[in-house]
Amino acid sequence: MNQSLKSDHFSPERALALGRQTLSIEAAAVNALVGRIGGEFSLAVELILGCKGRLIVSGIGKSGHVARKIASTMASTGTPAYFVHPAEASHGDLGMIARNDVLLAISNSGESEELLRIVPLIKRQGARLVAMTGVPNSALAREADVHLDAAVEQEACPHNLAPTASTTAAMALGDALAVALLDARGFGPDDFARSHPGGSLGRRLLTHVRDVMRHGDSVPTVGPQTAVADAILAMSRGGLGLVAILDDLGRTLGIFTDGDLRRAFEKRIDLQTARIDSVMHVGPRTIGPDRLAVEAVEMMERYRINALLVADGDGRLLGALNMHDLFTAKVI
Repeated sequence: MNQSLKSDHFSPERALALGRQTLSIEAAAVNALVGRIGGEFSLAVELILGCKGRLIVSGIGKSGHVARKIASTMASTGTPAYFVHPAEASHGDLGMIARNDVLLAISNSGESEELLRIVPLIKRQGARLVAMTGVPNSALAREADVHLDAAVEQEACPHNLAPTASTTAAMALGDALAVALLDARGFGPDDFARSHPGGSLGRRLLTHVRDVMRHGDSVPTVGPQTAVADAILAMSRGGLGLVAILDDLGRTLGIFTDGDLRRAFEKRIDLQTARIDSVMHVGPRTIGPDRLAVEAVEMMERYRINALLVADGDGRLLGALNMHDLFTAKVI
């Protein structure tokens, strides 16, 4: 079809109507799964959870793309998994599947020749089979140890031909399996971080306060008897917008910030004669160095502050950080 013919057939109104119709059909397909999953779903979770080998996910065509995504999701959420192409399995890749594995075979029709060809070989090796199909009485469903029904009433394609709603339903059912397995394994944020060390997710989950905080001479400190004027000079040199007030043992007594300085001006305090302990904020918020940096963000947002002192369990100052430090580290 040439470009001019495409333009002649284009209608903004029809495009919008079909877009909305597609979303409605696919949403209905996923919603229908809610009432359909039951004991078989739990059996599938139990079978995969008890697997001593790997979860192998396989499918061909559009189901193959879905299978790849499900395998990737499983692997990143605590279930060791990988994708095997069924056609390649017949030409040597079957050696990747062992008796302790579980095969999750995905086919909307349940009659995919490439999958059915390897089922007897899988069974002979002793591996277990979970089938996800749109036809409960299909050949693949009948041969499975557990069958998951992913049937849809119609495809979103106007001709009811192109896999659309069926692939969406299969993808959602795979996600449901992954989440149920994640929960059963007690897979938490730290586990997730270990499999996602790159990008913003890794930074948010793996960055600790000690990795971001300033320490040593970069954190301005004064004693409680220091004149306010001298404390302001120390704060200006530090560039943190704060100065920490410490006792002789290095424990935090208070904090003085840009906001406290404005309030001191409003009260017309004599900055040359007043001591810092008369205007400091007593008992400042602190955080430990081993806490996650995202927890520092949460504290700052909750208490509406722009900086935090970092202290050990005895209250001794170890460092400080502000929102700018967290932005620079790309934690937020």
